[in-house]
Amino acid sequence: MNSTIDLHGLGVMVTRPAHQAEPLCQRIEEAGGKPYRVPTLEILPPERPAHELQRQLDQLSTFDLAIFISPNAVERAIKLMQERNGLPGQLKLATVGRGSARMITRLLGRKPDICAPPPFNSEALLTNSGMQNLSDRNIIIFRGNSGRELLADTLRARGAKVEYCEVYRRACPEIEPATLTQAWELGKIGIITITSGEGLRNLVHLAGSANRHWLFQTPLVLINRRLATLAQQFGFSQQLLITNEASDNAMIDTINDWATQQTTSRCTGVIKDER
Repeated sequence: MNSTIDLHGLGVMVTRPAHQAEPLCQRIEEAGGKPYRVPTLEILPPERPAHELQRQLDQLSTFDLAIFISPNAVERAIKLMQERNGLPGQLKLATVGRGSARMITRLLGRKPDICAPPPFNSEALLTNSGMQNLSDRNIIIFRGNSGRELLADTLRARGAKVEYCEVYRRACPEIEPATLTQAWELGKIGIITITSGEGLRNLVHLAGSANRHWLFQTPLVLINRRLATLAQQFGFSQQLLITNEASDNAMIDTINDWATQQTTSRCTGVIKDER
C-alpha cells in the first residue's frame, strides 16, 4: 500500500464477514479513513450430514488434486482434515485467490502446488499448465454452499473426475434497515466495499426499500467485472470501481484514487457533492 495514502476521514462500509473484516478495517484506519463494519455474509457450518463430510475426508487419499475456492474453504477444510486423518502426502493443492494461498502457507507451512495468476479467479487458474491434461485425474473442490460451475465444468471437459466438498455455508445476517439509515444520515458511509455477489445481494436485501434511494447512489469498490454487472442490474447508478485484485491493499489503492479524484474535482468546481 502506498504510504502517502490519506483518505481524509472518508467513511468506508466494509461488508466482509465479521471474522475476516478486521485487516481491511485496520488498513482503512491507517490510511486516515473511518471503517464502518456491516457484514453482509455470515459463515456457518455446512447443513449437509456430518457422516457425508467425514466420508469424503476419509477418501482424500483417492484424489490427486484439491482446489480451494476461498480462504474460508481453506480454513474449514484444513481444520477438518487435521481432525480426521490429516492431509495425504500425495495430494497436490491448488488455490484460486492469493488469500487462500496465504492461508494454506500459514496453516500448513507450505505453499500450494498450483496458484492462479492475476487476476486470481477461476478463469486464471484454468490457464495454469498443471490444469490442462487431466485425463482420469481425481479432483476435489473445497467450497461453500453453491457457487459458479465454470471451474468444475471445465475440468470435467478436460478429462478429470470432479467432486465438490462443501465445508461451510454462507448466510445473510440480521441487520435492521434503520441501522443503515442512521449510518448514512450521520455521514458514516461514503463508499462501500463488496467482495462477493452474495454479499451484494444481501446488502440490497438488508437495506430495504427505505434505504435504496441513497444506497444505489453510493460508489462501490468491487473485485471483478462480474460484480459490476450485477450491481448495474440491481440499479446502482454511481461509480463502480473495479480493483486489479481482491487484496486489501488493492481496495485501499482504489478507494484512495477515487477519493483523490473527488477532492480534486471539488477544488476545481467540476463536480458537486451528489448527496
